Amino acid sequence: MHKNKFYKNILINLFKEAVRVADPSDIIADYLPKAPPKGRTVVIGAGKASAKMAKSFEHNWIKMAYGNIEGLVITRYGHGEKCRYIEVVEASHPVPDEKGLKATAKIIKLVSKLNSEDLLIFLVSGGGSALLTAPKKGVLFNEKQDITSALLVAGASISEINCVRKHLSIVKGGNLAAIAYPANILTLAISDVPGDDPSIIASGPTFPDDTYSYEAKEIIKKYNIKCSNRVIDILGSSIAENPKSGDEVFSKATYKLIACPQRSLVSAAKLAKLNNYKPLILSDSIEGEANDVGIVHAAIAKQVLNYGQPGKPPLCILSGGETTVKINNFKGRGGRNSQFLLSLCISLNSEKNIYAIACDTDGIDGLESNAGSLIYPNTLERGIKLGMDAKDYLNRNDSYSYFSKLNDLVITGPTKTNVNDFRALIISN
Repeated sequence: MHKNKFYKNILINLFKEAVRVADPSDIIADYLPKAPPKGRTVVIGAGKASAKMAKSFEHNWIKMAYGNIEGLVITRYGHGEKCRYIEVVEASHPVPDEKGLKATAKIIKLVSKLNSEDLLIFLVSGGGSALLTAPKKGVLFNEKQDITSALLVAGASISEINCVRKHLSIVKGGNLAAIAYPANILTLAISDVPGDDPSIIASGPTFPDDTYSYEAKEIIKKYNIKCSNRVIDILGSSIAENPKSGDEVFSKATYKLIACPQRSLVSAAKLAKLNNYKPLILSDSIEGEANDVGIVHAAIAKQVLNYGQPGKPPLCILSGGETTVKINNFKGRGGRNSQFLLSLCISLNSEKNIYAIACDTDGIDGLESNAGSLIYPNTLERGIKLGMDAKDYLNRNDSYSYFSKLNDLVITGPTKTNVNDFRALIISN
């Protein structure tokens, strides 16, 4: 058991390092404008990191003596911060609620009054798609909630979900930039999406949307999502199309990525090396069903142990991205990271010398209280002693309960940043 504790400390520290690199408090100052605008400065935002971003931005703006600042940001419940001049509203994620709807209406009203001498700062991070919510005319709010929920349950990817969201919204898919035009826009983004595509991060409110409504319609059909004829008609008409690349509404818009999964993985890799483990970053953008991704990671780890390929132990395998989980049991508890980890554990089948962690960098795995979990070579054995069948828990989407009974959950609370999932496997000699 002492080995478990030793490797737990290393794995937890790797996760903490990945989160630290993405902490807005440490990076916002480097992205302030070189000078304040002639007109007003309005700060808006949406996402799990938006409140912490706003607090840091406000602090540094005041420190630079740039003058007055105002605005409103929307973040997830429990992710708020106190600001002096920027209002912070907490709302629901991943399914939007009335608080998010009302706060978005206030943001629209605020930015629609800006002129060419004003500066709009948009602080955006993962979770912004659910938090910044304003359905197109003819789309009922509760129906948009139902569509989002159904896509999540069906296991749709984040890019697919956001494609649908963009074409049913008056703020996503570049529409917020259109509302703010002709103001100058500076977007500061923390990426939580595979590939760091600005049009997918929070559904790209200030970035061109080069997807089309027929694509959203095909996604609805692909997952057999029930929706009204009204929504189908909207997706089949020109009113669902959003501003594209080259549109003049983006002529005064600047977009800067201030944190992303790759930077966090690289920093964690450096720490692994300091701990005498050769780092191997598989990818920062792994997608797919959590169970399948777990099986693939297990196969790679076994290849390392058995053949020294693609590297020899001691080795640390790192990966990021966002998996999905197809829900088989609505009574089960657990997010995609714990689901991935239980699948990995089963596939490894108590293989010696492999230890792993999987966590969401926002500190919340799915809808639970944990960031993720840990596994050890004796995880399955310990589970059996408690009368637990790991495969049964996996099939019932109850990974949280499994790891909770083993006391192997990783609980950090909200980190107030978000660069997607973090996975690390240590393969020792």
